[in-house]
Amino acid sequence: MYATNRKPSLLLLALLLCSGGAGLYAQSLLSDFVDIRPKLNSPLSRIGLGDALDQPHAVNGGMGGMFSTYQDGYHLNIQNPASLASLTATSFELGLYGRLSNLEDQSGSIQTNQGNLRYLALGFPLRNPINLNLDQQDDSWNAGMAFSLAPTSVVGYDLLLQGGDEEFGQTSNVLKGNGGAYRFSWSNGFRYRALSAGVNLNYNFGKITNSRLVLFNELPESLASELLEETSISGATFGYGLQYAYDFKSVNEAGELAPNGKRILLGVSGQIGGGIESESNQTLRRFSPTGQFSSSDTIRFVEGQTGKVTLPSSITAGVAFEDINRLYVGVEVGMQNTSNYANSAQPDELMDANRIAFGIQYIPNISSYNSYLKRVRYRFGVRLEDDPRAVNGVQARRNAITLGAGFPLRLPRNQVSFLDFALEFGQFGVPNVLDENYVQLTVGFSLNDNSWFFKRKLN
Repeated sequence: MYATNRKPSLLLLALLLCSGGAGLYAQSLLSDFVDIRPKLNSPLSRIGLGDALDQPHAVNGGMGGMFSTYQDGYHLNIQNPASLASLTATSFELGLYGRLSNLEDQSGSIQTNQGNLRYLALGFPLRNPINLNLDQQDDSWNAGMAFSLAPTSVVGYDLLLQGGDEEFGQTSNVLKGNGGAYRFSWSNGFRYRALSAGVNLNYNFGKITNSRLVLFNELPESLASELLEETSISGATFGYGLQYAYDFKSVNEAGELAPNGKRILLGVSGQIGGGIESESNQTLRRFSPTGQFSSSDTIRFVEGQTGKVTLPSSITAGVAFEDINRLYVGVEVGMQNTSNYANSAQPDELMDANRIAFGIQYIPNISSYNSYLKRVRYRFGVRLEDDPRAVNGVQARRNAITLGAGFPLRLPRNQVSFLDFALEFGQFGVPNVLDENYVQLTVGFSLNDNSWFFKRKLN
């Protein structure tokens, strides 16, 4: 809007300048006027609702982010709520992440880092397995419920673009932004025999602040212009999930066919697209960037402007083979209808995005009593996916390899809990414009207790 000679490759160049003398000079002039302090510097987060944050928990993150078919009695899988019907213990989960990135284009490179809360969740089975065993109740059906909170996107950029023309001379365009979106989910899953189904009721909320300023460097008494936009979003959306488990059977000691612990898992999950509300404040003003003049003029001020944000739908389907308590291996594909995204407060065009993920988990010997390392869950995965944002029609992409491990912990009363790690080595960017090589570590804590809803009997 204000900058001249803007080219996509200048996004990273601007970021580099912000870390140098010119950027620091501009920031020192504007620090008294703009209180925007982004926690990261990601040029593409200016588009849409920002950089999307991965939603799978640390367990799934170590397996390429696979979630459609994964179910476990001690871990939550909010992405496919059908898996909650397989819980055997109440689970409280907390996830944190840290990321180190190297951004590069033809002009140079810079290192950035970020980290924050990844998720906070509490889930529990609605039928206690201890009660089922003691009372010899039918286990053909079960249900589970969970509550979770997680950030879904993050905005953070601090860019300086240099331009100019014959009339005004050299200009500096400073772009800043921060904020993001969050999701609170109420999830329910129900299982009858081998088929499970689940739903997520999501409440989406957040706030994004964008600032665009122009400075006329060669006009000593000129006023700077600032366009400040603040947009808040809120509204409900829905998610869904299905899982089906086909158990292989063998003849047991009694001469009867019985499940032998090996099975095929099929899974489908996704989000239903829909509209949520937005409210925006917009201020356009002029002021003295050096503070030599007290002149300040608000040209336009709009408060409480309502609008609508259309969130895209998505679907993911997968298949997996599982040798229970030993081996899990699966693959899934996903599609996100991001071209339907719309934001009346900040119009952006996004492209549809596809993804494919492969994951494996291996446990050497879950019942080993003399080797702790044999009870550890070892994980590996690969993910290849599109990003809905594009520059000059060229879509961004992400390729990554993941490693993970789950360390079982014995807590008081012999409860089994886990400390899970997921390490991701990835590459993200737009070819010939922006390349990012990153390392991301996710740490998850899963604290379990199966004594909830336990009916104690007195003789």
